[in-house]
Amino acid sequence: MTTAVLLSCHGTVERLDDLPAFVTNIRRGRPAPPEVIDEVRRRFQAIGGSPLMRITQAQADALAARLGLPVAIAGRLWHPYPAEVLGALHRSGVRRVVSLPLAPQSVDVYHAVVRDAAAEQGGMEVRCVPAWGLDPALIDAFVEVIDEALARAPEESRAKTAVILSAHSLPQRIIAAGDPYERQFRAMAAEVERRIAPRRNPVLVAFQSQGMTGDAWLGPDLRSTFDGLAARGVREALIAPIGFVADHVETLYDLDVEAQVFAREAGLARLSRAPAVNTRPRFIDALEALVRRELAQAAP
Repeated sequence: MTTAVLLSCHGTVERLDDLPAFVTNIRRGRPAPPEVIDEVRRRFQAIGGSPLMRITQAQADALAARLGLPVAIAGRLWHPYPAEVLGALHRSGVRRVVSLPLAPQSVDVYHAVVRDAAAEQGGMEVRCVPAWGLDPALIDAFVEVIDEALARAPEESRAKTAVILSAHSLPQRIIAAGDPYERQFRAMAAEVERRIAPRRNPVLVAFQSQGMTGDAWLGPDLRSTFDGLAARGVREALIAPIGFVADHVETLYDLDVEAQVFAREAGLARLSRAPAVNTRPRFIDALEALVRRELAQAAP
């Protein structure tokens, strides 16, 4: 059976003219007010556009070199959609796909889209990687970027620098409906905290990038986290966005631009950021192990 791997991510646009349709997809078909589109456009322009799909393709290329198998990419909310990608794979002779969402939590949201797309092809088997936030190589990769970022901090304040483990927030109603995202993320964050505990840095969890709606969103958010640190006398903090495995607008703008303003307003003297794991070899180790494990289970 000819096998390929599909890496799926949230997706993003290359052309700013596509932002209204993209944001409508994010909002499940509800068009966004013009002021929301204008703000999203401003953020994309401020960082020169999102590199998400370019990084995802680089991750796919690195994984393909490890596996010796075709590795394709798809976006859940923008082109190339899984249906487009699986159609091309099916025409090339692929009959089994390992679905690997590049979001360690809530993987079923991604798998459902891939399964539906595969069903349209007929005769295409889908192997779905389970939630993988506790994969040892993934935790290693997070610890590496945190250690490297801490090493760049001034030596006299390094041990006192608070480490904030961040992830994208979700509306509280989604969590209340039973989505495992928060529980799974906090379990992953707890493992990262356990690994960096010997450094003795204060460690906190925060949820970022809350949507521009009137809904209640999962917290604590970054503003309240910075305020709490300042009230305790903490002057320096490092954000490690372990909820993301590739840099994009939520790291390059929400953390590198907007969060800097929040931190100054709270009274912090210095806010730094660990990069996303992107194409770090230890992260590719994690992806490789996940796929090989799934294929081993599929073997007759």
